Amino acid sequence: MPHWLARMLRDRNVVMLLALGAGLLWGDGARWVEPAAIPALAVIMTIATINVKWGAFISVRAVLAPALTGIALTFVVQAFFMAGAAALFVTNDAFRSGFFILASVPPAVAVIPFTMFVKGDTAFSLAGTIGAYLGALAIAPLMMVALLGSGFIHPLRILIMFGELIVAPLILARILASTAIPARTGKYYGAVTNWGFFIIIYTMVGLNRAVFLDHPLSILPVCYIAFATTFLVGLLIELTGKFFRVPSGVLASAVLLGTFKNYSLAGGIALVFFTPETMVPATVSSVIAILYIVWLELRAKRRPPDPAAAGR
Repeated sequence: MPHWLARMLRDRNVVMLLALGAGLLWGDGARWVEPAAIPALAVIMTIATINVKWGAFISVRAVLAPALTGIALTFVVQAFFMAGAAALFVTNDAFRSGFFILASVPPAVAVIPFTMFVKGDTAFSLAGTIGAYLGALAIAPLMMVALLGSGFIHPLRILIMFGELIVAPLILARILASTAIPARTGKYYGAVTNWGFFIIIYTMVGLNRAVFLDHPLSILPVCYIAFATTFLVGLLIELTGKFFRVPSGVLASAVLLGTFKNYSLAGGIALVFFTPETMVPATVSSVIAILYIVWLELRAKRRPPDPAAAGR
């Protein structure tokens, strides 16, 4: 395989776009791939946390502020805008339910690696993300029941699913981290994660191919809300942070925590509990998120590094 092609196939954004294109061109294959979507998500969650340095969380005082910030940004700020906009402007029941699910899930696990791309504060992103995931164990099921009703999604079933996709991967990651396995297999984690996302995105797009191609106008409200809850909410967080003179590294991390949801987890929950059409908001939002991280990376290249975040 040519070196340039191998490099492209390892690129996160290229793999995501390939998944999008494959889903639109050959949606029938998604039905065959669908059973692998949830296991792929569990693998991604395990890899994302396998290198977490839990010793940094010994000091409660050091991690409390970023953890509470992560919870507030994802479950209050972004969730409020997302659920509110869906309730007001989305008439399709499946799409509205999809946004309610998306509003209830924690931030994307990719927030941690994305922090390096936008010159953020890695320690802040790490504590904020872990705090949001721990908070999600209680907050997410309650939000889903409040927004969707217990008749649509049983609290016990959603707790079991969160145990499978959050608690179990965290435990497995800690077990693996105590062995020599990460040192031997770490070089493959990037590729495994990228192609795990390929499976999930391809499944979400492929199962909804008819919606995207046959009824494109029906997803316009979804596109508008996805754009607003990413680009506009990010701008709001940034302006607020600058007003209060938050250090640029911490602010960059806060923007990520407040704009990136775990689209794969939301899509998985929608797939298990609802219809494939309910995955459309997560699918569209994940595409918008790709554009947004590219935009943030370009802006970060023009910004000098934050001295406060150096060496973290």
